[in-house]
This record gives sequence, C-alpha cells and structure tokens, in this order.
Amino acid sequence: MIALLQRVSSSKVEVDGKVVGQIGRGINILLGVEKGDGESDIDLLVEKIVNLRIFPSEDGKKDFDRSLLEIGGEALVVSQFTLPASLRKGRRPSFDRAEEPRRAKELYEKFVQALREKGIKVETGIFGADMKVYIENDGPVTFILRSEDLKKPRRG
Repeated sequence: MIALLQRVSSSKVEVDGKVVGQIGRGINILLGVEKGDGESDIDLLVEKIVNLRIFPSEDGKKDFDRSLLEIGGEALVVSQFTLPASLRKGRRPSFDRAEEPRRAKELYEKFVQALREKGIKVETGIFGADMKVYIENDGPVTFILRSEDLKKPRRG
C-alpha cells in the first residue's frame, strides 16, 4: 500500500463539479492499493500517519514537531490507482501491481475507517470516479509512505 502524504492548509475533491470532500489543516492522502496488500498494511500506515511529526510547533520555531493527532488535524483520502504503476518499460505505465478494483475499494474503505477510529476527521473522494483534487500544500511538505518499507528491519 502506498500513501502520498501532503501537509495542507486546505484540500478538496470534486466529482462532476460538486465538492464531495473538503478539509482544513491536515493531510491530503493519495492512497494506492497494491496486489497482496491486507489489513496489516492498513494498520502500519495508519499508525505511522497519525503520529508522524510533520507539523510545526505551536510557536513556529520547530517545523517538524507535532503530529496530526496533536494538532487535531483532518485528512482527505483519495483513491489513487496510479501510485502502484511501473514506469520502467516503454512509454506507457503498467498497472500490473495495482490491486483489482473490488478488493482495492474494500481496503480503501477499511483504511478510511481505521483513520476515523484514531479520532481523525476524515473526508473522502469517490472511489473510481474521475476526480479533481485541489491541494493547498503547506510548505510544500510531501512524503511517500509504503507499507512494505515499514515491514523491513531497520539497519544500524
């Protein structure tokens, strides 16, 4: 599972010209589900995301001091099947690593629910829809987080 995290001042997603999800200060999460992902991947990502210190201190002196939970921030989660794409060969992306839609939607919904269970206010796009995502990236601060990387033993 891959999450592209962007610290935002605000973010919204539109479908057919209508806002379907909107947040203030928090994290915009583009979520890609890969073949073989499961609930343990959700647990790893959610635990990391809600506790990741990517927001400034209250006095503004430290840029990466507080977590989403600590600031009472919000999350906008948008499904992004292109994140698992491979760009290694040719000129056209390969989506072989992306999970099939039915299973991906199930895991996407469980991811959203897991964030809510941590006390985060969560808004979403519409799975599989053609969406327009508006992101006011704060910093800019952007991170790529893969559940697979969280499973590997630490070096050193």
